[in-house]
Amino acid sequence: MVQLHTNRLEALLTFAVREMEEVLTLDTDQDGVTSPDEFLLNRESLTTLLTTNCAVRFDGTSAVPANVRCLLDSSNNVELTFSCDLPSFRQMELSYPVIRLLTPGHRMLFTLVAPSGAILADRLLSQNSPVVSIQLDPEPPQTNAPAAPPAAPPTPTVSSAPPTFVEFVKLGVEHILIGYDHLLFLFALLIVTRDFLSALKVITSFTVAHSITLGVATFDLMHLPASWIEPLIAATIIYVGVENLVSKGDPPGRWLLTFGFGLIHGFGFASVLRELGVTAHGGVAMPLFSFNLGVELGQIVVAAIALPIIWQLRKQEIVLQRAVPACSVLVAAMGAFWFVQRVWF
Repeated sequence: MVQLHTNRLEALLTFAVREMEEVLTLDTDQDGVTSPDEFLLNRESLTTLLTTNCAVRFDGTSAVPANVRCLLDSSNNVELTFSCDLPSFRQMELSYPVIRLLTPGHRMLFTLVAPSGAILADRLLSQNSPVVSIQLDPEPPQTNAPAAPPAAPPTPTVSSAPPTFVEFVKLGVEHILIGYDHLLFLFALLIVTRDFLSALKVITSFTVAHSITLGVATFDLMHLPASWIEPLIAATIIYVGVENLVSKGDPPGRWLLTFGFGLIHGFGFASVLRELGVTAHGGVAMPLFSFNLGVELGQIVVAAIALPIIWQLRKQEIVLQRAVPACSVLVAAMGAFWFVQRVWF
């Protein structure tokens, strides 16, 4: 987020710790958690890396960053803040080549805020498009007319297109399709469903639950650290796999259990929006709604493909007796592997 003031510019950049680990080792003892002490030990190097890969230019002249601060927030995100003088300019360019150091496909939400607090522009930056160019509208020609009251500052024109509803929907679809833990959880739920109504209850309860916590976390009403959420997601997978084996069928009232576990998964979805920089401090309604819609569309596509196959196979006795239990064992084992990995590695 970039905030314009009368005489200065203030910038805030947010990154997940695990993303910073890709370019600089912060977890020096390799226990899977970057402690405050480890962060302090590497803060100077991290600050240098980030500031040298972020630039602000006014009419082609680079601005000198001041008041640079690099912090580890309560949500285990790295926050970089800096400011610079805001001169009179015709063109301002903000460049974030740091994106190219991160995971392929990473995106970052850029928000430009006016001195009044109004949002002037939102842009979704990527590795192929890490630069935002802002052009001020030309000043009107001078005339001999009587002096008028001071006008509002010129309106900036941003060169790149704003992030669209469709872009955030696409992000949501992509996230569910590459979110192997969420997909495995969904598969474990669906593999024992007997009919459309049973599947509908499970999918609906999961959708409602994770939509609630996705909104709660994105609006900064509640936060749980990723070091808790990721193992908890793995634990939900273990539980569902084991319950499939114990119940030997579609457990009664599973939609209630699915609702509770969906609340946990919602915090995992929220981490994606936070890493983009979508928070309650900026325009959150459209990204939140469209991203969540994308997640739901991805789930519907997966369910629409998987359920007919599952129901057709369940008509065969050998599938019910051997394949379904075997799949449940594999689900629980995979969940256990992720749990151990996320807690101790």
